[in-house]
Amino acid sequence: MQVTTYWLEHAWLDPGTEPGVTLTVADGRITEVRTGADAPPPGAVVLRGLTVPGLANAHSHAFHRALRGTVQVGSGTFWTWREVMYQVASRLTPDSYHALARAVYAEMALAGITAVGEFHYVHHAPGGTPYADPNAMGEALIAAAAEAGIRITLLDTAYLSSGFGAAPDRHQLRFSDGTADAWAERVSGLKERDGARIGAAIHSVRAVPADQLATVAAWAAGRGAPLHVHLSEQTAENDACLAAHGRTPTELLAEHGVLGPRTTGVHNTHLTEHDIALLGDSSTGTCMCPTTERDLADGIGPAVALQRAGSPLSLGSDSHAVVDLLEEARAMELNERLRSRTRGHWTAAALLRAATADGHAALGWEQAGRLEQGALADFTTIALDSVRTAGPVPRLAAETAVFAASAADVRHTVVGGRHVVRDGVHRSVPDVAGALADSIAALRG
Repeated sequence: MQVTTYWLEHAWLDPGTEPGVTLTVADGRITEVRTGADAPPPGAVVLRGLTVPGLANAHSHAFHRALRGTVQVGSGTFWTWREVMYQVASRLTPDSYHALARAVYAEMALAGITAVGEFHYVHHAPGGTPYADPNAMGEALIAAAAEAGIRITLLDTAYLSSGFGAAPDRHQLRFSDGTADAWAERVSGLKERDGARIGAAIHSVRAVPADQLATVAAWAAGRGAPLHVHLSEQTAENDACLAAHGRTPTELLAEHGVLGPRTTGVHNTHLTEHDIALLGDSSTGTCMCPTTERDLADGIGPAVALQRAGSPLSLGSDSHAVVDLLEEARAMELNERLRSRTRGHWTAAALLRAATADGHAALGWEQAGRLEQGALADFTTIALDSVRTAGPVPRLAAETAVFAASAADVRHTVVGGRHVVRDGVHRSVPDVAGALADSIAALRG
């Protein structure tokens, strides 16, 4: 058994910050936490700065990283952005997706992310023909996460329709299994392994016919797996759902048994009071993706009301306009300040909780996201001496991290007790920028 001792100059032990904390790690788990260690014990690995539990990116579309910058030329709408996204998706192969995702997940590790929820819907070859291994694309993502050193929950996504029963358009053929039963048969071939869990997703009420929603929900329920769904991201989705079913998307999901404590609605932006009550009463989670929601002009979701109603909050980087969970946490509070013209909706501790423990729980990693005995030894260290973070007293380290730091201030990322990022350098992907540039260039042809 390999035992490693870490000395943390400062550690966030929810809800407060402690100086001089010693962690003992064995077999990938924290076996002991001791406070009050003024100096590192002999042989300890020293982590200077603020160490927090590993960050959980609860919503990712890895291939969207190739859109960064490209979709900012000129102006447009969510729907014109989607056309560019389809063009990138059409060029993906298992090999090119593996190369891109490996680089994207390495970028996440550099940002302190130790687990990702990959909302995966590019399943088949262009035109919809299955690969020889029908899960080749999903397996490429699982392998990419392993090589980048982070945990993954592959949220294999049912995407069957171009909108409320209409056949998939030419861009969407490679996303579709035809029916929810065929989706369930395919996804059942994916197997969990160390560092990888298999969950389910409903792309949206637009993309899965109402009479097939229960099939996806039942597959997830039968395995105790996480179930995620894009929910009320745009008002157009709400309008179309009301026209087709006379119900809001949330009401439709509730009617077909999709809501519940293992389910997370992503975005949850345009909700009625009744929608909020349905989500809260069922303990359905909410994953906010503020940097994408503002990039796409989607709007500001009712996160405060959702949490008060009983919906746990998590965070995601979604389209990867930036990969920075500290920015996502900060943006959730600052967006609400702009909307309400009042301050102080969440403490720094509450925002860190959304980025750590609650994000991991949304992905089925309940034993991660905390610095405590028995938890997975996943943690990240944020510098307190950079141009962004220098100055505040150490007892305000959590506030400094959430409201001033960025992904550029992450110095160390440890997953399962193993250093993935040390002193700001990824240990298995030393040139992450080069890997991103090369894999994105390959998609341009």
